[in-house]
Amino acid sequence: MSETTRGKPRHRRRSTTALAVGVPLALTAAGVLLVGADAQREAAAAEAPAWATATADGFASVNSLGQNGTYGGRGGPVVTVRTLADLEKYATAEGPYVIVVAGTITMSPAGKEIKVRSDKTIVGSGTSGHIVGGGFFLGSGVHNVIIRNLTIRDAYQGVWNDKEHDYDAIQLDGAHHVWIDHNDLRHMADGLIDVRKDSTNVTVSWNRLSDNNKTFGIGWTENVRTDITIHHNWIRETEQRNPSTDNAAHAHLYNNFLEDTPGTAITSSYGNYSRGKTKMVLENSYFQGVNNPVIKDATASVVQRGNVFPGTSGRNESGGTAFDPKAYYDYTLDKAADVPALLKSAAGPRGSIGTTPAAITAAATTLTVAKDGSGQYSTVQAAVNAVPANNPARVVIAVRPGTYRETVKVPSNKPHVTIQGTGAGRRDTVIVYNNASGTPKPGGGTYGTGGSATVAVEADDFQARNLTVANDFDEKANQHLSGHQAVALRTAADKVFLDGVIVEGDQDTLLLDTAAKDRLGRVYMTNSYVTGNVDFVFGRATAVIDRSVITLKKRWDGTSAGYVTAPSTAANRKGILIANSAITGDVSDRSFYLGRPWHAGGDATLDPQTTVRNTTLSAAIRTAPWTDMSGFSWKDDRFAEYRNTGPGAGAASSSRPHLTDSQAADQEVADWLGGWTPTAS
Repeated sequence: MSETTRGKPRHRRRSTTALAVGVPLALTAAGVLLVGADAQREAAAAEAPAWATATADGFASVNSLGQNGTYGGRGGPVVTVRTLADLEKYATAEGPYVIVVAGTITMSPAGKEIKVRSDKTIVGSGTSGHIVGGGFFLGSGVHNVIIRNLTIRDAYQGVWNDKEHDYDAIQLDGAHHVWIDHNDLRHMADGLIDVRKDSTNVTVSWNRLSDNNKTFGIGWTENVRTDITIHHNWIRETEQRNPSTDNAAHAHLYNNFLEDTPGTAITSSYGNYSRGKTKMVLENSYFQGVNNPVIKDATASVVQRGNVFPGTSGRNESGGTAFDPKAYYDYTLDKAADVPALLKSAAGPRGSIGTTPAAITAAATTLTVAKDGSGQYSTVQAAVNAVPANNPARVVIAVRPGTYRETVKVPSNKPHVTIQGTGAGRRDTVIVYNNASGTPKPGGGTYGTGGSATVAVEADDFQARNLTVANDFDEKANQHLSGHQAVALRTAADKVFLDGVIVEGDQDTLLLDTAAKDRLGRVYMTNSYVTGNVDFVFGRATAVIDRSVITLKKRWDGTSAGYVTAPSTAANRKGILIANSAITGDVSDRSFYLGRPWHAGGDATLDPQTTVRNTTLSAAIRTAPWTDMSGFSWKDDRFAEYRNTGPGAGAASSSRPHLTDSQAADQEVADWLGGWTPTAS
């Protein structure tokens, strides 16, 4: 954006009690806490396949019982096993291990269940990892276990409703923080999965469960304690417990495919069952030909949303009250109509891992970038390119410390991407480039403001954390160029979560946009830093900057003058909210405006909005903190403050409007996010 011709085109938060090391004095004085990103758990060795070191979603990702998420053996040695003796040796060992099963292992005696200890990842190598005739047992107190990409099968003893042989594929008795993902479980003597005796913080995802009498039992305790997420599972040719959920505090089932194929010897007696005091939320699942697809006890709850039931018959029940899963974690629903095709192609163990991007990402949820060649990729863009189009689940691009001089674009058909620095702090990992609006493009023309971005995000559900994104365009050395707008980070998507990042530039540092004028684009930035001088937080997104530091920077010639925000909000949308933060910098007193209205392209239908509330303002802020732009008066748009403090704050006046308490009650962070609870994943 031109400084003088802007009318032309161009989960609930937890409280904290301790200050993080390195918090700026300005923010400490403001009473605003920047909590450093949680320690990043990297793969212990370069040879660890990315898909073997992923972390869980759902309730297994929730911080509780002293365990912050489920990451299995990450950080421990990676061992490959081909024998029962080696599998049992490492699964029962103390300490973390990533155990790669690279062949068929037959249990002896029949029905043997290896007693897995805490901090383990047990993962099949491609589709070759088979456990035959037994399974795994996780006892009381066992925690932080991942069982992934395995086929566990054939403990069946010839009796369909077997009362004599309790041979499960996976049994949990009092365990917590367990992730069961992308497995093929079938033809066992008892259940395929049993989650019992107050086991909790469990996620079961992307599995094939088939050819069995009792599929999946949960609970069987008087205590109402279990929290469990069950999503994207293909359950077919099973008779009962699909699943049966007894006395679960929170059971979230979504995007599952239950299928009873006609003309076979196995007929479903019921589908999802909510028993006892269970509170169940059941969303966007597909029930094909299932008898009694959803049933509940009088004492249990089932809240249904978006499920479909072709060819079903019998009981299909709902009632009672449940809970909001997004109060605990973020997730994205697939359309129910798409679920059968999606799970037929994607559930169960994934194929062998090769060295090409396509082969790696066929099973990857974490991709590693390292400049020195020790990761899978040496540039961030190469890792983004390797993410499959329309990827259904999160892909984490773990970027090792270093300076990456490149531009990065996350296109709109690659949602659910996280770019995460793995260093000890935000400045250890830097993505930087120096394009500006007036910089000539190799093929002719110039980049323009939006095209100058170092990192451009056009995909929904994007996250970035623990890194720096910068544009180091040198204005002084390029005075001959016509456009000095130089964007560090541009977002044009919905549900963008920026957590623990630094965004640095001069003019037009942070462009918070939407995919189109009529599209919603929510952005939540927290625990972060933004640096700039002219309109350096701008755009039409519905954006929150919360508990962060906004640093004012002198111009290229050493002068102090600038504007923090330039919103271009569409009418009836919320614009930019700065809350619980600090605005400071080594600039002259009374030299910066809080904002001005950007009517992009001279569009008079826009209704720009900036609210700054509960924020500490340095003396750099002008006493009349809003100003006009390109013939549009700020007084005709929406600019206001509420309960700001510091030497730059001022009393309400005609040139400095303040919200009333009742107005402020409708301009909280949650009002901006509109039902979205940003959750790290």
